[in-house]
Amino acid sequence: MAVTLPAEPLAAIPANRPAPKPAIFTHRRIRSAAWQTALAAALIAAGYYAHLNVTRNLAASGIAIDFGFLTREAGFDVSEQLVAYTPKDSYARVLFVGFLNTLLLAAATLLLSTGIGLAVGIASTSRNWLVRNLARIYIELLRNLPKLLVLLALYIAMVRGLPLVRAAWKLPGGALLANRGLYLPLPEIPVGASALAGIAVVWIAGTWIWARVVKRHQDTTGLRRPVALPSALGLAAAVAVAHAAGLVELHWSMPALTGFNITGGAHLTVQFTALWISLSVYHASQIAEIVRGGIVSVDKGQREAAAALGLRPGRVLRLIVLPQAIRVIVPPLGNQYLNLIKNTSIALAVGYSDLVGVMNTAVNQTFRPVELMLVVMLVFLAINLSTAAALNWFAAWSRPPGKTS
Repeated sequence: MAVTLPAEPLAAIPANRPAPKPAIFTHRRIRSAAWQTALAAALIAAGYYAHLNVTRNLAASGIAIDFGFLTREAGFDVSEQLVAYTPKDSYARVLFVGFLNTLLLAAATLLLSTGIGLAVGIASTSRNWLVRNLARIYIELLRNLPKLLVLLALYIAMVRGLPLVRAAWKLPGGALLANRGLYLPLPEIPVGASALAGIAVVWIAGTWIWARVVKRHQDTTGLRRPVALPSALGLAAAVAVAHAAGLVELHWSMPALTGFNITGGAHLTVQFTALWISLSVYHASQIAEIVRGGIVSVDKGQREAAAALGLRPGRVLRLIVLPQAIRVIVPPLGNQYLNLIKNTSIALAVGYSDLVGVMNTAVNQTFRPVELMLVVMLVFLAINLSTAAALNWFAAWSRPPGKTS
């Protein structure tokens, strides 16, 4: 038999008595800050211990850590240069040249792989049997092959299969492809570069303001106005007016065969082209699977409701599915971007002068592996942290109002 005990009356709390304050470590932000501070202190202590250990071991071998060699003459050349460089320049200069080459390769690969991955990922969810299965074959084939094998196969095919310069293949848009690389049309601004930069700044600010106005109008009325088309038309109109007024002079430098060489335009070497294409198609297969997973995560009822309202499949994908899928896509996409940036180090296999390749040559000449590897590690760490910060900002910006996770 259950026995019920009489409840004791609670002591009345005076009305003027303040509520008890929580303990300092029960506050979530303070507790989180304390744990992060402790972790940072532990990492600093571990780094300092590792520094002492390396310094003592090197001192026992008669070697001291010294970065003074960075100001000495490098004495070797690099195949690709985005800034002026000669072998008489310092090691710091040649490392900067390698850093710019790595940055260019990473940026170009990120753009191309994202575009291909987005298209293939959307195609893999298509209702068309042929399109869906072709996309699946691409994904399963490329992401299960070693990236180095893809690079070497493409590089050998380009070196042996591409024609000589005099018989270069003509590509759409005026581009040329030969065994010396890819030649692309290049815009040149002989007059008014600063004015064009000012127009670009104003255009970016105007586009951002217009996007905010469109979003506020959509939240208020439910009607969506276009953003991309007015922005593109505004930029074209501003450049046309500046060109007509003589403030800006803009024309295209087209590649053309001159004698035994191709002049004009932008020249991408065979090494860069092979790296760019191979890394792009390889990582595009990974990105495509991430995009497919994000699209599939959106409830089917969302599409059915949009179709019931009369929206076409393209608008359903652009306005309903992708805005919701992007919250699932961005976190793994960030990891894929970081892997892509680190995988640019395989450029050494085809002789592209990236940061790692320049470092290896410098190590063989200076016998300073610790200092050079530390510099390269810090550079890659800075690039990856910047990329992660940009993706985190994009994820927060694209999150719908009221969503905190």
